[in-house]
Amino acid sequence: MLQIGEYHTLIIDRDTAPGLYLVDPDNPDNEVLLPNKYKPENFVLGDRIRVFVYLDHEERPVATTLTPYVKLDEFAFLQCVETTKIGAFLDWGLQKHLFVPFREQAYPMREGDWYLIFCYLDEETGRIVASSKVNAFLDNSEITVEPFEEVDIIVTNKTDIGFNVIVNELHQGLLYHDEIFQPLYTGNKLKAWVKKIRPDNKIDLSLQRPGYRSIEPNADYILETLKTKGGFMPLHDKSTPEEIKGTLEMSKKSFKRAIGKLYKIKKIDIKPEGIYLIK
Repeated sequence: MLQIGEYHTLIIDRDTAPGLYLVDPDNPDNEVLLPNKYKPENFVLGDRIRVFVYLDHEERPVATTLTPYVKLDEFAFLQCVETTKIGAFLDWGLQKHLFVPFREQAYPMREGDWYLIFCYLDEETGRIVASSKVNAFLDNSEITVEPFEEVDIIVTNKTDIGFNVIVNELHQGLLYHDEIFQPLYTGNKLKAWVKKIRPDNKIDLSLQRPGYRSIEPNADYILETLKTKGGFMPLHDKSTPEEIKGTLEMSKKSFKRAIGKLYKIKKIDIKPEGIYLIK
């Protein structure tokens, strides 16, 4: 049987009244229907076609050429479009909505609201379902990232000290408030860097390269900003953290390191009124 919740590249085997039957090139006994509404305008038998396989309203495997917002074993930020006596349903880009059982709701879902979820296969029912209890699908027992490594993150929720995030769709991590210089919202997908892995395997992250590794990117950013501002910015090492953050969205410490580097390589001139681009 073809794995539901995944993409497959299949061969068009035959054209029938309900649609095209597609078969697995590695196992022709595995076949699935591509309904007429998804049938390509031009095709010949034997063509290969990439489809997503899921269960229709009658719990039968079916293929579609539509692209869902999430597939099996992935996280996504989706909108609840219906609540019923058996659970909630999310819009995931397909005709049949994605089901969230009550037991998998971190708190009762409401129609119209958006939720960060994990999509998985319910082994008891064989159905694709979602859970908003995302932490249950993360594991920090064996860390697969290293300090200074660039990672993909998904913002989960705000806390008193920062924002909890998902790291590489595997681990929990944290961004601290005093190192965030842009608005963040649940579901945001961003690049970040590992600052530190604590003895308890908690991962501290930064939206800027930690330590010396942040100098060059920040220096480049300041140079580009200077060019857009006519070669001058009224900022210097005496500027307040608020002034620097408001103009460049970086900390004063990162700013001072960057302009020090630019001054040393004679890219800028630092004067009491601000910094000038050397042409």
